[in-house]
Amino acid sequence: MKIVLIGIQGSGKSTQGNLLSKQLNIPYLSTGHIFREIAKEKTQLGRYVKETINSGILIPDDKTIKIVNEYLSRNEYKKGYILDGFPRTMEQAHAFRNHVDKVIYLQITDKEALWRIAHRDDIARADETLPALKKRIELFHKFTKPVLDYYRTKGKLEDIDATQSIKEVNESILKTIGKQLVKNQIISWELKQKTIIAIVGLPGSGKTV
Repeated sequence: MKIVLIGIQGSGKSTQGNLLSKQLNIPYLSTGHIFREIAKEKTQLGRYVKETINSGILIPDDKTIKIVNEYLSRNEYKKGYILDGFPRTMEQAHAFRNHVDKVIYLQITDKEALWRIAHRDDIARADETLPALKKRIELFHKFTKPVLDYYRTKGKLEDIDATQSIKEVNESILKTIGKQLVKNQIISWELKQKTIIAIVGLPGSGKTV
């Protein structure tokens, strides 16, 4: 199964992504993690990515699509994945249109997201300055909200109240995924029923065996 997690920073995507990965036995992939790893590289691309994410600006679509496609082409992602942080724009969504079964939108207010990030137990990352966070949230509302509407019209989007406890959010997602799995099984069965095999041959050739 191919699942996409969408939500502003602080909505709990990585927490839920890691949980779901263990529960469903499919890999979790975060584009944020990918870009932070690239930013550590002493290359022109590494320096560019570091400057871009630290300022809260989105990596250009062409670079993002190329990098994500490169990762998803690996064998470990062939049978399914939980993808966090992509697609973020309509261009990315159109390029990714055939690669998702269910989109989970973790809903949370901007204020709650900023409060959560400020009160995290782990060490703050270099790209989590207040100006960068506010810029990222602003860009989410501008570019990613249309992506949510796009998947909603296709019947693939599920809204989840991310202000609940981690356990409650996880249970809500699993309930949604369970319905999708049943739907996929029904579609698979219907496709098999539509398969028509024609056997031809002369009388006595064994067509009815």
